[in-house]
Amino acid sequence: MSSADISIHKDVHHAHDEHDHHHDQNFFEKYIFSQDHKVIGKQFLFMGILWAFIGGFLSILFRLQLGWPEATFTFLEPILGGWIENGKLNPEFYLAMVTMHGTIMVFFVLTAGLSGTFFNFLIPLQIGARDMASGFMNMLSFWFFFLASVILFISLFLDSGPAGGGWTVYPPLSALPQAIEGSKSGMTLWLIAMALFIVSQLLGGVNYITTVINLRTKGMSMTKMPLTIWSFFLTAILGLLSFPVLFSAALLLIFDRSFGTSFYLSDIYIAGEALANTGGSPILFQHLFWFLGHPEVYIVILPSFGMVSEVISTNARKPIFGYRAMIGSLLGIALLSFVVWAHHMFVTGMNPFLGSVFMFLTLIIAVPSAVKVFNWLATLWRGNIRFTAAMMFSIGFVSLFIAGGLTGIILGNSSLDIHLHDTYFVIAHFHLVMGAAAFFGMFTGVYHWFPKMFGRMMDEKLGYIHFWLTFVAVYLVFMPMHYLGIAGFPRRYYSWTTFDSFSMFGDLNAFISIAAIIGFGAQFIFLFNFIYSIFKGRRASMNPWHSNTLEWTTPPLPGHGNWPGEIPAVYRWPYDYSKPGAAEDYIPQTVPFSETQSSNLPHEKDLE
Repeated sequence: MSSADISIHKDVHHAHDEHDHHHDQNFFEKYIFSQDHKVIGKQFLFMGILWAFIGGFLSILFRLQLGWPEATFTFLEPILGGWIENGKLNPEFYLAMVTMHGTIMVFFVLTAGLSGTFFNFLIPLQIGARDMASGFMNMLSFWFFFLASVILFISLFLDSGPAGGGWTVYPPLSALPQAIEGSKSGMTLWLIAMALFIVSQLLGGVNYITTVINLRTKGMSMTKMPLTIWSFFLTAILGLLSFPVLFSAALLLIFDRSFGTSFYLSDIYIAGEALANTGGSPILFQHLFWFLGHPEVYIVILPSFGMVSEVISTNARKPIFGYRAMIGSLLGIALLSFVVWAHHMFVTGMNPFLGSVFMFLTLIIAVPSAVKVFNWLATLWRGNIRFTAAMMFSIGFVSLFIAGGLTGIILGNSSLDIHLHDTYFVIAHFHLVMGAAAFFGMFTGVYHWFPKMFGRMMDEKLGYIHFWLTFVAVYLVFMPMHYLGIAGFPRRYYSWTTFDSFSMFGDLNAFISIAAIIGFGAQFIFLFNFIYSIFKGRRASMNPWHSNTLEWTTPPLPGHGNWPGEIPAVYRWPYDYSKPGAAEDYIPQTVPFSETQSSNLPHEKDLE
């Protein structure tokens, strides 16, 4: 080792020592404007849970309208005020609820809430780092998200209502403030909130990537990283490359709305009067939006891939099947996610040859997805399975991903998609494969890493009740929607009673709404379990799940700096479970091969 290397090595450990003995922090430094990655992760989690209940409540409101379109809901007047007219939901408020539900769930819960929580909390702990590469940038990432949340929340209380152009905010509807109530101030605040949200995601993404590349502990090569870190790392790269495109799309939309430009507008008539806008194309916005929108699907689901892989291997007490194939499939999905965006645009009049290209690429992406499913099932096969709450949600995730993925193959075929586009079949597909599945991944993470977050255990029995009610409700809500969609039932319609051909689906819509209410109610079981367990849950041991990864080598409640002494080195991959000849059914990554001679494989005999 050169003298320069020795100097750097000493400087790093000196910095770690200073980190361990940082000055005493006051309440605001420790819990509000904290630069500790674990606290920031919890802040994202709390904010994500709040938004999830707001978004879920909005979905229940419009499911009431869809389930019982002729009924009156006077009991909602104290909550919704002027948006209820003679006991009936205002049609424009209905469209705003659909818009805000999609925005909240996709961006503020399943992107910021899911990624912000687990990326922040787990990346330094699982790679052996004291903290993120930049604690200050990490803190800014949360506060930009918080500011975006405040602005979006304020938009719910405007006289003209929140944004009402659908969560995809297609122009010209979203570009013309005079078009509908939901295109007025609410749309402006939506765009500002999304711009701040994107800044938050970019700040976080740079931090996550830098941390994984530069701050891994001794011995932690890329091929020894848990699949959680691989999925987080690739997700951060997806976000860093795709979110700036949405930012540019939103910026051009602001110009069209406020400064008289015509990026997306041309030949527009309102009340018989021609507007001055010429030369723009609303299809340009769709290209920009979906260039983010399809990687966004995987930004939402890839983190769950990693967490589910970790939990399934841990609780099946088996090595993950096909570790390198799992990494390869993650890389394949990440790459292909950038070249399939126009399958959302088969009905825009694109050249049929171009449509066939995107159809082919869309069907190809099913291959790496199928590899992951096969590997999860192979890991479960003949495993000594422990059915913890986290494991139940992991298995539920695999089920939902299979069910939703199969319908994705149908929609990936352009000739079928043209018939099914903008019907309830599409709603059912993406809610199963992305919405509900990603939520199951999020619940998996919360139940599994709750002991490390709060030093206590969640109640497993309540976790089982939460799982079964949610799992059954999800299928009862979204499976019937496939049949509605095949029959041509359109999405986003305020009322379908004027269509005689749809009158036969009244009972089915009411059934779906009842299932949705039950599913939403089940989340209060989780909320009670979560809050109660923070304060009254059984105290957790250092490694309650007998896992191999590095986070379980820290104290039950790790302090700022994570490890009180030197960061442990890594000697092996994270999935040495039930190894023949081993004293126990797990061997942590920090155990050298020299200490496990009886279980070493031939190629491991001479490893340190």
